[in-house]
Amino acid sequence: MRRFAGIILGLATFAMLGACEEIPREDVTRAATPDVPRVFGYDGIETRLLDGDLVQFVVAMNGEALPDDVSRYAECAAAQYSLIRGYGFARHVRTNVEIKGGQWRGDAVYTISAALPRGLKTIDAEVTVQNCIEDKIPMV
Repeated sequence: MRRFAGIILGLATFAMLGACEEIPREDVTRAATPDVPRVFGYDGIETRLLDGDLVQFVVAMNGEALPDDVSRYAECAAAQYSLIRGYGFARHVRTNVEIKGGQWRGDAVYTISAALPRGLKTIDAEVTVQNCIEDKIPMV
């Protein structure tokens, strides 16, 4: 008897689900969330030549900056520095980002070179500087 009741309940549930109508995806609308721009500022760049072609960039930012913003700021500094020194390329070695007292700090190290260096994280200094100018990111 219990087995029979379970089968009837299952069939009844199946019949009810079959009566449900699926709403086509194009009829579903969602409220768009407005893009609210983040507000942050660039607080300066310190450049330190470590050894020959190895250069350290310490950058600072404030406000609603994110770690990627800090890394990008350091990359722009490295690209401009490469061009100032007469080189066309840089290779990213490492970047450490932290926030202290509401200020973001990035400590990045790059190698600079005249020829395209080996490695995966290389940048063409001229192209990167142009992108930084368009994005209004200050440089060295």
